[in-house]
Amino acid sequence: MHDLDTALLRTFVTLAETASFSRTGDLIGRSQSAVSGQVARLEGLLGCRLVDRDTRNVALTRDGERLLGPARAMIAQADAMLARFHRPEVAGIVRLGAPEDFASAYLADTLGLFAASHPAVELHVTCQLTLPLVEEFNAGQQDLIVVKQDPARPYAGARAIWAEELVWVGAQDASFAAQTPLPLVFSPAPCVYRARATRALDAAGVAWSGVFISPSFAGCVAGVRAGLGVTVMPRAMVPLGLQVLSDGWPALAAAEIALLGAARQSPATQALAAFITERVRR
Repeated sequence: MHDLDTALLRTFVTLAETASFSRTGDLIGRSQSAVSGQVARLEGLLGCRLVDRDTRNVALTRDGERLLGPARAMIAQADAMLARFHRPEVAGIVRLGAPEDFASAYLADTLGLFAASHPAVELHVTCQLTLPLVEEFNAGQQDLIVVKQDPARPYAGARAIWAEELVWVGAQDASFAAQTPLPLVFSPAPCVYRARATRALDAAGVAWSGVFISPSFAGCVAGVRAGLGVTVMPRAMVPLGLQVLSDGWPALAAAEIALLGAARQSPATQALAAFITERVRR
């Protein structure tokens, strides 16, 4: 009888999400060769090939796609079980606000695990742009918010939990490098990703024009997929079907994900803040 090690499943899921052995190694604290070895062990246990890879690309096979959902579910169950034994029971209502892109990439699994391990906590979640979230927090309408910020201009009281590597992103096979002005897809100001893009282009002497503006991450992705322009987003959030643009593109300064909460927090809010911090850093 063979047991599936959740460490192997975590490595596989991380590789599926990053499409990079080096990035996966950085996130789980292992070398690229160790990541490759763990994937090979998992393939040996299951008796099928899970990943197709060459020197530049990583893609899931059909069996890999079949495994991804159950692997995420098994990891979630294991994390929820450990959390229930390792954390004291807390109760109460927590009002949480988060940007839509962060919520889409991280919060679905994180909040599901938190709810499973803290069944007496009632979550009220709002997703919108950072500025309205900060205004609601200052008005006492949110207990805890996730913010995207410039590390050089942090929000007062915010606690940084993650540094985001930002990249230029465009549609597959689209070319905008020689187009003037450069068409940009981004969120309304103020937005740290938008500011990073325009500052980098201005510093490089590249003319630009905002051709597609959407308050939602999904809207921006749709604009880029349509070939209307390029955008800036965290490398970890680049969707399948879009490409990272690197050669000849201006360097982008990193952004930061931070948590902003009241100085005095309820035990339930403290538990959620700690849980989000742990999961995002992991």
